[in-house]
Amino acid sequence: MDTEQLAQTSVNQVGSSDGSNPNGSNVVARVKNLLFRQMLVGISDGRFFLGTFYCIDRQGNIILQDAVEYRSTRRSSPSPMEQRGLGLILIPFSCRISCHVGCSIEEQLSLLSLKV
Repeated sequence: MDTEQLAQTSVNQVGSSDGSNPNGSNVVARVKNLLFRQMLVGISDGRFFLGTFYCIDRQGNIILQDAVEYRSTRRSSPSPMEQRGLGLILIPFSCRISCHVGCSIEEQLSLLSLKV
């Protein structure tokens, strides 16, 4: 399982947990490993947000700090992406379509041997 799959699985499990999950402590531990890492979150309207993963609630809403929004530009411009700094943002679960977490190669290799 790669980093993206681990992040998405952990985030989805916490976001859909109703408190009756016997593996709840395992999910919480996995999400704690994601804290304060760079996270790239894609949403349904085509925008992406890059920031530091700060927290997630039971509904699956993600909070990123020091976030930057990236969106494609429609007008002719030297750069195909436009960006703007946002600071602290909440990304609703209903809008999220992808979630990528930055980590070292050593961590990625250790995740490959992890049984999930």
